[in-house]
Amino acid sequence: MEKLGLKKEIFQICRKIKQESENNLLIAIHEAEQSANEYGQPKDRYDSYRAQLSTKRDMLAQQLEKIQEEIALLDRIDLNRECDSAGFGAVVITSLQKVFISIGIGKIKLPDGTEFYAISAAVPFAKVVRDLKKGEKTEFNGKTIEIIDLF
Repeated sequence: MEKLGLKKEIFQICRKIKQESENNLLIAIHEAEQSANEYGQPKDRYDSYRAQLSTKRDMLAQQLEKIQEEIALLDRIDLNRECDSAGFGAVVITSLQKVFISIGIGKIKLPDGTEFYAISAAVPFAKVVRDLKKGEKTEFNGKTIEIIDLF
């Protein structure tokens, strides 16, 4: 598979994972609001059940906001450009692992069984390989890492 096609496939899997999370949170927020509405008017100003529902809805809304920020960050990646150095938006294949520097999702599996790790640009590994080019080497956790390919 061509490099940009592979990058787009990895991107689509990451976006689908985050989109599913967003949809699940929207459903959970709707259910929390519906429960609060079905419960009726507050019984008194110390109504703990209503406060619990409100707290749950607020917590879910914060999670939703974070996921929407991650989706927006993903959408900033230029899928039509091959990266010439490791950094945000790059697929980096090293002697140890294959990573997509984007947002922190963890291990993702492509339909053909190939595994990649979607990692945040802020994690130590991404910082160590940042700005390295194909063929360059660096040290990480006492191991030598070579950039075999990147795009």
